Amino acid sequence: MADADSEDSSALVKAVRPPSGAHRLVSAKVLIRILAAVLVLLLVLTLLGVFLVQRSYPTTDGDISLSGLDAEVSVTRDDSGVPTIEASNSHDLFMAQGFVHAQDRFWEMDFRRHVTSGRLSELFGESQFGTDKFIRTLGWRKVAEAEVAALDDKTRAYYEAYAEGVNAYLHDKSPTEVSLEYGIVGLQAGGVEIEEWTPVDSVSWLKAMAWDLRSNVEDEIDRAISQTALDDEQMADIYPDYPYDTRPTIVGGNAGAKARDEDEARDEDEARAGGEVTAADTQQSGHGGGTETPSNLGELKEHLKSLPVLLGVNSHDIGSNSWVVSGEHTSTGAPLLANDPHLAPAMPSVWHQIGLRCTEVTPECPFDVSGFSFSGLPGVIIGHNQSIAWGLTNLGPDVADLVVEKVRDGEVVRDSGDDPVTTRKETVKIAKQEPREITIRSTSNGPLISDVDGSYRDVLDASTGANSEDTKSGPADEHYQLALQWTALEPGNTASAIFGLNAATNWSEFRQAASLFDVPSQNLIYADTAGNIGYQAPGKIPKRGDGDGMLPRHGWKTDEDWQGYLDFEDLPSLYNPARGWIVTANNPVTPPGESVQLSNDFDDGDRARRITKLTRDTIANGEVTPDDMSRIQSDDLNPIALTLIPLLLDIDAQEGTDIAAAQELLSDWNGHDDANSAAAAYFNVLSKTILDEVFAPKLPDEVPPAGGSRWYLIIKNQLEDPDSEWWADDEVENRDEALARAMDSAWKTTEDLLGSEPVTWRWGILHRLTIRNASLGESGIKPIERLFNRGPYEVSGGSGEVNATGWDASVGFETNWVPSMRQIVDLKDFNHSRWINLTGASGHAFHPHYADQTEDWAAGATRPWPYTPDALDRHTEDSLVLRP
Repeated sequence: MADADSEDSSALVKAVRPPSGAHRLVSAKVLIRILAAVLVLLLVLTLLGVFLVQRSYPTTDGDISLSGLDAEVSVTRDDSGVPTIEASNSHDLFMAQGFVHAQDRFWEMDFRRHVTSGRLSELFGESQFGTDKFIRTLGWRKVAEAEVAALDDKTRAYYEAYAEGVNAYLHDKSPTEVSLEYGIVGLQAGGVEIEEWTPVDSVSWLKAMAWDLRSNVEDEIDRAISQTALDDEQMADIYPDYPYDTRPTIVGGNAGAKARDEDEARDEDEARAGGEVTAADTQQSGHGGGTETPSNLGELKEHLKSLPVLLGVNSHDIGSNSWVVSGEHTSTGAPLLANDPHLAPAMPSVWHQIGLRCTEVTPECPFDVSGFSFSGLPGVIIGHNQSIAWGLTNLGPDVADLVVEKVRDGEVVRDSGDDPVTTRKETVKIAKQEPREITIRSTSNGPLISDVDGSYRDVLDASTGANSEDTKSGPADEHYQLALQWTALEPGNTASAIFGLNAATNWSEFRQAASLFDVPSQNLIYADTAGNIGYQAPGKIPKRGDGDGMLPRHGWKTDEDWQGYLDFEDLPSLYNPARGWIVTANNPVTPPGESVQLSNDFDDGDRARRITKLTRDTIANGEVTPDDMSRIQSDDLNPIALTLIPLLLDIDAQEGTDIAAAQELLSDWNGHDDANSAAAAYFNVLSKTILDEVFAPKLPDEVPPAGGSRWYLIIKNQLEDPDSEWWADDEVENRDEALARAMDSAWKTTEDLLGSEPVTWRWGILHRLTIRNASLGESGIKPIERLFNRGPYEVSGGSGEVNATGWDASVGFETNWVPSMRQIVDLKDFNHSRWINLTGASGHAFHPHYADQTEDWAAGATRPWPYTPDALDRHTEDSLVLRP
């Protein structure tokens, strides 16, 4: 048996052993032929892959015939691929914009269309059924249909022309000729057909953006959950009031006061400055409200977090920066305006840079505008025209309420008489499966979202003395559900406001356009070539009854219902303030009592305070330049560093311990979260450790401390009380002991994350940004994710900082939201303006302009923004003529 095995083994060895002599030469030739064949095959596969990828790239040079145009249209592109469109009439201008958007971004547009209409299951199968059900429950598509039906004739014509251009591009193209993604999704869905574009598809996207900036829904949920475990004093600690004495408002109050460093005395008497506030005086209500809360609201919170990243990683810390400085303080003698909206990162960026120019600006064709657009939507959202510039930040008014509804025998209980629950049925198509019918129910307050994912019957009813157990055992015909009342679920006028902003030439026309900008409510800053600057708060904002919107309200108590909406003329406005500058960063517009009530939930002011300080300091030292504006945009001072570091350095530490090593590292740190900083890496691990060790154990699991401005404020407040109960637990008794423990823990954690040698530590290694494709970037299939995602990039900045690369401390250090673009507009010479996008102009993977701006963006650099015809000519790389 052994001999047989030996013979078999010998034969096998002979079979695989290289022959000698002439045989070796023959085998070498065979091997070369095989290798050549493999190389040819790899070359063919590579060329095939290149062909499949590049076949959807747009034509950007030459001539294209476009049926439906009235006259020739010019489309030029600069070296970043940014298009400028020039047409002789508005119809052709917006038709060409639709064509160009479809060239660059149609998959993104179509994916958004499927999101906003609750049709993701058609593309991705059953995994998206829950999302589709939620979006259909909200009814975005139906609201958009109502908005389009109500458009004035001129605005409707713009949307129809845009849709014509999109459809002209799609004509006679197969899905893979439009975008690579269709080929990949087709494997899952069994083929994808592209439908014609409509104005409703465009307007629907505004609902997704409103959801991304949806105010305080998550805050309501968190407060409702928190109050089940915390007493009133503890609730006040973790939901602190805005510190109006030390942090700025946008107008009135502390808006123009010197922004004090955190280590200055808080009772320092500072002069106040500012312009007049145009607003009616009403008293803001305090944090009160009822205590009835669904005990499993955590399920709803998790469901909201599971929605597509396209709709935004919502956070109390997400926001935007904008500020404007008048010519009296600038090197140019004209206003400078800066803006950087903070959104969830997406590939491609949510913004598409573009210029829209009428050959001759007339009342019939009033556009000469350049800036940032949304693909799928005609016009420019943020930018400038020949006379004015504007920027947007989220105003953050409370425009969404969770409403606890008491349902009995199919009717909603009201103290004024019961209302019926209305129902409608819709069919959800699912790739490779049978369609499913869903039932959507609504009350007079809004859609019942409690049936979307889980049951929400457990209600704590303080008014009747019941608790959640009582409710569970209540009458079978009476139960509790949640409705969502939200201004974006009612038809609005923002679709028209965009064109008003684009064509406005002065403050009066700007305010007229702003009066139509109802959802999402934004802080609008303004500057014009005549030297004026201004601020306007627009939006559809409810007047509140007895409820203050801080917690879910009682649907059966009609005194808590909304009492209509605030008048536009009552909303805060500011024009040419004496101080010569205006800063907005999602902070409160005015102190309580100085204007109509907008909300009780605002950003806690770290960014607003820092921008105010840097602006004042720059003015005090000379004139503000465009480079100064860019420098401020990139500022990455950690908001809590200068407060916490002195206390950390005072901790008693034995030589040679980790605490002593930490103190040595921090002693020379300037508090800036630079990507290359070892101290920044350790300090951010430490701040997360403080949250994890001190606060998280005392909070419900559903509301872990996520960091950012609110939690920085909480920590600062508690640092002032060394014996606060928050510091004590079974291991430590006071603040200094808790800080010492956290320093020790954080040092070991940082070693685990970055290695044992601090010289190799970098904040950027922890704080990386991966820009994920909104549709396929988290498919779970690594080769596909590598096709469409880009990164990781090491970035500076952090939560609560002007360079707001935010991260969620309850999860980790990865960058979750970013300055999605940056602009600096020079009203003296628009050609000296600067801009940058997060990714690039193109939505086609591997296109040269897919991510060509990201390295500059990460470095805080900006690119030239040509505007006038001669400047555009100097920057033109490609020129396309669209002919009728």
